Amino acid sequence: MDRTSLIAELNSRGLRDEAGTGPLYKRLAQALAGLIQEGLLKAGAALPGERDLAEALQVGRVTVRTAYRDLLASGAIESRHGSGTFVSQHVERIEQSLWRLSSFSADMRSRGREPAARILSRTVSAPAPEESFLLGLRLDEPVLRLDRLRLADGQPLAIERAVVPIKFLGEDAVSEGSLYDALAGNGFKPVRALQRLTAVTLDPSSASILNVKSGAPALLIERISRLEDQRVVEYTRSHYRGDAYDFVAELRIGEDL
Repeated sequence: MDRTSLIAELNSRGLRDEAGTGPLYKRLAQALAGLIQEGLLKAGAALPGERDLAEALQVGRVTVRTAYRDLLASGAIESRHGSGTFVSQHVERIEQSLWRLSSFSADMRSRGREPAARILSRTVSAPAPEESFLLGLRLDEPVLRLDRLRLADGQPLAIERAVVPIKFLGEDAVSEGSLYDALAGNGFKPVRALQRLTAVTLDPSSASILNVKSGAPALLIERISRLEDQRVVEYTRSHYRGDAYDFVAELRIGEDL
């Protein structure tokens, strides 16, 4: 919706109607919220600045500022420093089982969504001492460090930082596809993994990459994956958006209870 259409639509909703109830800023906030709920204002759409909207609607700037403040508090809109005010980008929550070992790409395809990856950094180097211990490597055995942004239908969902011994992949393997597919293609398919989940908040850099506010909640998942012969094939630290993921596990009562 362009600016002219937005102003016309807001005026058509009786903002200046003397019979209207409640403060003017409340009526403006409700009208904008209605446009969002009806899909006329799309997720990610930019809203006019306070001064521009106030002048176009012939209302006080404080009225617009207070209306925007109400919408910010409800999560309907978001303010991006240096960019302006936008309709919030809500994501469909994903329910992820803790009992099944699968790749991000396979998970998304099983839900009918299109997975993608954007490489943030890619280096080959010697392992750090703790990585050497976790991966069962000598300090002179190189590893691939692959940091990627994982997306579904173009929506950023997770930042994945993987460390994999070069001997399992080769220096040129893996770009934007599945890491597990690349490992399996080389004959090193992971068959089991240990995962640890921790609730964290995102630092400004990670939040910017995931298109959420700094300090937004996230799930840190540390995973150590093994081959059939118990060798460690992958160590990954991933930050998943807290507003997008629910991790679930089925529990059974033991026979001795």
